[in-house]
Amino acid sequence: MDDEPKGLDELVHCLRNSPHVALVFPAIDASEALRLLSTDDPRLGDRKARGLPIVDAVFADIDMPGLSGMEMSRVFAALRPSPALVFVTGHAEEAVNAFDLGALDYVLKPYQQDRLDRAIVRVIEKLAANAAPPRGGPEGSGLVQNDDEVIPVELAGTTKLIPRSSVRWVEAQGDYARLFTNDGSHLVRIPLAQLEERWEKAGFVRIHRSFLVSLPLITELRMGQGGYQVVIGNEEKVLPVSRRHTRALKDRLVGANRST
Repeated sequence: MDDEPKGLDELVHCLRNSPHVALVFPAIDASEALRLLSTDDPRLGDRKARGLPIVDAVFADIDMPGLSGMEMSRVFAALRPSPALVFVTGHAEEAVNAFDLGALDYVLKPYQQDRLDRAIVRVIEKLAANAAPPRGGPEGSGLVQNDDEVIPVELAGTTKLIPRSSVRWVEAQGDYARLFTNDGSHLVRIPLAQLEERWEKAGFVRIHRSFLVSLPLITELRMGQGGYQVVIGNEEKVLPVSRRHTRALKDRLVGANRST
């Protein structure tokens, strides 16, 4: 979906170049997209009969007449089952809002075939995860296996996507949070409290007013100067544990240990 003919032609061409894409339905705006999805095309009817999404994925621009790509995403999100959403746009500043709406990827124009191919791979992985039987964590662990959320990071006009699974710990910095990964650190405009709520079921635990850590990466809880500390991974990164979070952390560590 793109209101610029050249942009739409390029998007359709790249999608059809992928061996993973069977059908492409071009649309110049949201109205045409909805009309296509409401037709009696037998290729779509078969999908409905099998309980599949009307389409697997929507690749959409953001800035369009009528309903914008952002507004259109809410329409698709209401479908059950809903398609994966990938934004293909020249507006880098909308990345955070896009991921808040559940976008799977955010491709910036101008792009090459290999960049769109990576977005298609994300769609395939999402479809495979949806088709797999639901899996919970070990009984009593309190952890849930779920989709690996990605966090968009803006750096010098480039949007970099940081998978949650690569984050080892997070440090609060005012209204921002700094994500620490094996490759370095990344500052994002998300309060630590918001990440704590979103990532709790993925195994992240608050140990201090300034720190959120990945529970499986804690290799040691020990008494240090001024109170308890945790050791993160093999690099022996040491972080403080506040008194108010000590009991809850011990309970989580004991519960995870009993489940293994």
